[in-house]
Amino acid sequence: MKSTTKNSVTKGIVQPKSAAAEGLSELFKDSLKDIIYAERALLKSLPKMAKNAAAPELKTAIEEHVAVTEGQVQRLEQIFELMGESSRGKKCEAMEGLIKEGESIMEETQPGPVRDAGIIAASQKIEHYEIASYGTLVAFAQTLGEDKIAGLLGETLEEEKQADIILTESAYNSINFDAASEDQQ
Repeated sequence: MKSTTKNSVTKGIVQPKSAAAEGLSELFKDSLKDIIYAERALLKSLPKMAKNAAAPELKTAIEEHVAVTEGQVQRLEQIFELMGESSRGKKCEAMEGLIKEGESIMEETQPGPVRDAGIIAASQKIEHYEIASYGTLVAFAQTLGEDKIAGLLGETLEEEKQADIILTESAYNSINFDAASEDQQ
């Protein structure tokens, strides 16, 4: 058996780091740092996805989401300002993994409808992660009595849900069917 460290698992019990959150307020701030990092990382990744999309409507949807995401980062910066906190992010392992998976999908598919279907799949995984994150953040803010912050986070949550709907419509309106027809050729 390996020796244990302060950040190890012993018989299934995870030992907290020395700087681990002790209250909901700390967990909330930590989660905000995670999501602002995630949004900033996504801003770097979206242009590559748009450049690799073949369907004009998908390319447009991704490009429009860049502007929405920029607004979301600004909203998060406003939230940090309201809280009197630095908007310095904390590495979001989940978003790093989702972006990496999206890049892998692009590498593993030929340009055209099949790659577009893969880009949509990767994008929806990202949107679902963001929807879950913002839903949790809204609940934390409400629990902590941070109604203004909850409202700002709720705006972002609704934008993420709308982005997911747009991706679903793109997939079902043509892209998935075009990709399926590639199997027939």
